[in-house]
Amino acid sequence: MILNENELSILCDELRLKDSRGIYLLSGDLASGKTTLVKAMVKYLGSSNLVTSPTYLLSHVYGDCIFHYDIYMRDVLELLELGFLEELEKDGWHFVEWGDKKLATILTKVGIKYISIEIKPKECGREYIVCTN
Repeated sequence: MILNENELSILCDELRLKDSRGIYLLSGDLASGKTTLVKAMVKYLGSSNLVTSPTYLLSHVYGDCIFHYDIYMRDVLELLELGFLEELEKDGWHFVEWGDKKLATILTKVGIKYISIEIKPKECGREYIVCTN
């Protein structure tokens, strides 16, 4: 689906976000809108927290159960050694920027369900390609 920034609640509705705690892997080029999508999702979930990219910190937590990760340029296997899978198993919504195929493969192998969202800039908004495993 192709949406403008002010239409992102439509995607949240489609995902049934409020009912679907879980893991959301977000992929797309630099400046494609991953953090913007997380901002919309966090707002949709009722949080008024300021959402910023956790690029240098690895993660931000908004409230009790909304987790936001940025794993850009990080080795997934190293993250797993540091307990990243255990973080993803916490009850809540987990938004992982730069959640790539390598992470998706690992999650599938250990039986953890996720939704992947690929973001592609278009002339009139962004295209959101949603896949579930």
